[in-house]
Amino acid sequence: MFPRLAEHYRSVVQDLVMSLQALASGLKACGMTASCYSCGDGEDAHGASFVSDLGDGHVVRFLVSDFGISWVESRNGHELVKLEGAEAIQELQRMTEMLHQSRGADSTASQLSAPSPA
Repeated sequence: MFPRLAEHYRSVVQDLVMSLQALASGLKACGMTASCYSCGDGEDAHGASFVSDLGDGHVVRFLVSDFGISWVESRNGHELVKLEGAEAIQELQRMTEMLHQSRGADSTASQLSAPSPA
């Protein structure tokens, strides 16, 4: 049972690493500052550090490794929130949903401002 659980956790870490890399790319495409550094590549990825500056001194950091998962949110260098495990992943999901909403709002706004064909 324990080897199966260890393998499942490694799979979760690999999925999170890929998701963090995609999130960093998405945030950069929206003009936000974001970076994701991973340990290993592809199926050998066993950890990552994601950092994004959300503006006004608001920074989020998500760390994933074989040792655990954490989310730290700070403003002007002062830690506001620290979450671990499932709660950290839920906060990452919330941030991803915000990205999708802002992209949808941007595309809707550009469609509304584009002249309609006559």
